Amino acid sequence: MSTPVKYSPDAIEIELIRSLYDGLLPSIVMSLGFLICGALIIEQSGDMLIAGPYAIGVLASVARLLVASRDATAADSPAITLDEARRLERRYAASYIVFAAMLGSFAARALALPDPAIDKLAICLVIGYAAGVAAGTSLRPRIAIAALLLAVMPPVVTMLAAGKPLHIATALMTAAFLAGGIFSLRKRHARALDDIGRRLTFASLARSDGLTDLPNRLALREWFDRHVRAAKLRPIALHCLDLNGFKPVNDSFGHPVGDALLAAVARRISGTLREGDIAARLGGDEFVIIQLQIGNPDEAYMLAERVAASIARPFAVGSHDVRVSASIGYIVCDDLSRDLEQLISLADEALYTAKRSGRGICRYQDAAAVQAAA
Repeated sequence: MSTPVKYSPDAIEIELIRSLYDGLLPSIVMSLGFLICGALIIEQSGDMLIAGPYAIGVLASVARLLVASRDATAADSPAITLDEARRLERRYAASYIVFAAMLGSFAARALALPDPAIDKLAICLVIGYAAGVAAGTSLRPRIAIAALLLAVMPPVVTMLAAGKPLHIATALMTAAFLAGGIFSLRKRHARALDDIGRRLTFASLARSDGLTDLPNRLALREWFDRHVRAAKLRPIALHCLDLNGFKPVNDSFGHPVGDALLAAVARRISGTLREGDIAARLGGDEFVIIQLQIGNPDEAYMLAERVAASIARPFAVGSHDVRVSASIGYIVCDDLSRDLEQLISLADEALYTAKRSGRGICRYQDAAAVQAAA
């Protein structure tokens, strides 16, 4: 990885899937409401046909809570991929849809019973559930719309089948509210796409070096925590480098040429990296490279050599032929107790040893010996 990730449709979809796990409280309230109200309706009516949807609905509700609580941490992980997020969403949707279908069947049967009090309780359950769907899953309209249709349409059909004017009017009003709710869900989803896209864009800009398009220090720290500390992809090598002869370029040709040179250097550094490694600009002419899971320390030295050789080639910047070189200090580390700033500081020590000794490249463990010999 050599440049920060700009927002993409994949990143937006992951954010939308994360919204499913924003809070468990509405699901807990609905589950308890269904458990208690359903038990009361069964006891009051003595109707055993309603017990089947009730039992399956209770099991689906428990499964939904367990899945949501178990998968919430994984959904919130910065390292989650789109495929992983979709897998979590499918697990979430399965119990969610089953519960909606059982609630719809339960409410439809309850409305067919002769007790008006049971009718009212069943309608309250459906209305409460519809409100919860609108609040909790509206950013995933396929799940929300399927759940609303499964929960609301069976009671609507039952009321229409009753043939009484008040039942028919209630059914038609409910269907109209359902259609309006679905339209609102789609509008909210469209707005959310724009809002999340803008937020991710601003977040990307805050983590990107505007001159070179490389990640900045903030992005590097987040990447380190995600790929090194959390994923434990070790051993790693961290390189600090800066340019020799950069100040004379600025003094002789001006800052626009110096800026163009830094951008060209960044491209050359990026071209030397493996897939999965990262280069970042800390500021000025200072850059950092991190290699993941190196096989042996020689790989770190070979990368440093490639970077130094690449930068040593002449740069054509506008009408100017510019030459600079790089000094590089690096550290090979298998100890995850060290944080990023510690590793940068140690590699920086090796960098200054490389500058003072004229060697160009220096590993941190060699720094003390080189200083003693100087």
